[in-house]
Amino acid sequence: MPRLRRIVTRSIAELTALARFGRAPRAGLRVLMYHSVGSVATGDALGIYGIAPDLFVQHMTALAAHADVAPVALVADAASPQRTRVAVTFDDGYRDNLYRAAPVLQRLRIPFTVFVCAGFMRDPAGNFLTPAEVRELAALPGVTIGSHGATHAPLTGLDDNALRNELESSKAELEDAAGCAVNAISYPHGAVDRRVRDAAAAAGYTIGTCSRFDINDPTRDPLLLCRTDIHAGDTVRVFKQKLCGDWDWYQWRNRDPAQ
Repeated sequence: MPRLRRIVTRSIAELTALARFGRAPRAGLRVLMYHSVGSVATGDALGIYGIAPDLFVQHMTALAAHADVAPVALVADAASPQRTRVAVTFDDGYRDNLYRAAPVLQRLRIPFTVFVCAGFMRDPAGNFLTPAEVRELAALPGVTIGSHGATHAPLTGLDDNALRNELESSKAELEDAAGCAVNAISYPHGAVDRRVRDAAAAAGYTIGTCSRFDINDPTRDPLLLCRTDIHAGDTVRVFKQKLCGDWDWYQWRNRDPAQ
């Protein structure tokens, strides 16, 4: 069944790309979602979130060279009705984001955001950034540090007090580690609804990303930004299709938390 599903989804994307032939990519803000680069992502039983370093280089080289898209930092007003803007993000806060991804992105002058789970920083046995490494990463040009919660818990399942603690404590801990303001959050597991969104705003966040697969137009709530999943098996061809919007039909998998 997984193989059949891959064949069907790839076939739909190819047909969508064919229908778009000769036209520019969808305009707006596209937020790419990566996890680890060259290491195994925690809990990734299917092996889809740990991209090989050489393939990551190919993706970023293709992004930097694409004439119709512009890499940008993840800011609330980055969406454009005239052009495709692309923000690169990483979830969880793996050490390889500093040692493998950052050198590539710095060389290509592509800004990026790393959403760090504060609790993972305290795991000495894990493959995650330490507080010192978070500060080192935050000091690089074009790098933004965001929160991925305090414990990686799905926020929609928490009561109001626990939700507030996840949002506020992770923000404070990461600001202390990074030495700068932390105003962006990636909701763990993509678990967000209007209550979580409003709690994030009350905690001082101005940007929030979910797991709904789509591009963002200028009217999109900056605390409910959609993202584009990038998987370990995405060839450069598939990556370019995702940049252009040929996989945006994939949004049917998740409800829109903005509705």
